[in-house]
Parts: sequence; structure tokens; C-alpha cells
Amino acid sequence: MRLRHVGWLATLVLSCASVTAAKDLALVSNKDLDLKNIPLADLAKICKGQTSHWPDGKLVTLVTREATTPEMKIALQKIYSMSAEDFNALVATANHGRTDRPAIVVIDSDEMLVKKVASTPGALGLVDVYSITGTINVVRIGGKLPLEPGYPLHGN
Repeated sequence: MRLRHVGWLATLVLSCASVTAAKDLALVSNKDLDLKNIPLADLAKICKGQTSHWPDGKLVTLVTREATTPEMKIALQKIYSMSAEDFNALVATANHGRTDRPAIVVIDSDEMLVKKVASTPGALGLVDVYSITGTINVVRIGGKLPLEPGYPLHGN
């Protein structure tokens, strides 16, 4: 009987750990950026540093978290299709030669990420949905907002 309880408890702990590790990401933008919706394919180009300017000429900057964080697990799978090591190499390559402003900025916390997006013209960011504030805009991906069915950066 005791062994069954230990097994049940271990299953419960593991399932809770996987739920907390799977985060929902939101795509957010600087308030000055007139972007309401973006196709996932265009977002992937921005995230990989393949798009350097917006149609109005502003520089594109992606602000994101470290590749090893739970927040980035979804992005690495659904946007980048690569490992954390490959992502780090991509950041170095995308930023090479961008002395005016990096294409991809890696930030330590969601709070710092939101502040960086809010203060950087032309910036987009990938942030945990529960870190969204009124200082930034939420951008639809493929017509969907975070937490809507079919949203591509849903963590579960």
C-alpha cells in the first residue's frame, strides 16, 4: 500500500513539474510599432535575424530570454526548430556586423525584457503571458492571441 502511494506521489510531482515548465509565450511589441498581427513564417524570419528593417525603415530588434529557460522551450520548438546551442550560435551570427543595434537581444528576466521592448523603437519580444504590462502591445500570431485555441506559442 505504501509503495502505491509513493508511486502516485511521484507521478503527481512529475506532472506538476512538466506543467510549470510549459509556459505560454506572448509576442509583444514596442508601442510605437504599428503591428497588430504577424504570420508565423514572418515571425520566424525576424526571430532568426533574417529581417533587419520594418517597412517604415525602423530597425527590427528581437528581445528574448536565454535559450535554456523554460520560457524559451516553446520558441525553440515552434519557431526556431533548433537546440539551445544552435540558438546561441544563431544569435552570434545574426548580431555579427550590427554595430548600431543587435538583431537579437538576450535578456535575463521577463521584467527586464518588457522594459527593453518598451524602450526600443521597432522591438518585438517573446515573454511569458503573465508578464505583459500596459507599456507594450500584444501582437497576434496568425490571427490568434495568447490563450486562444490554435495560438502557436501555447505551452501545452
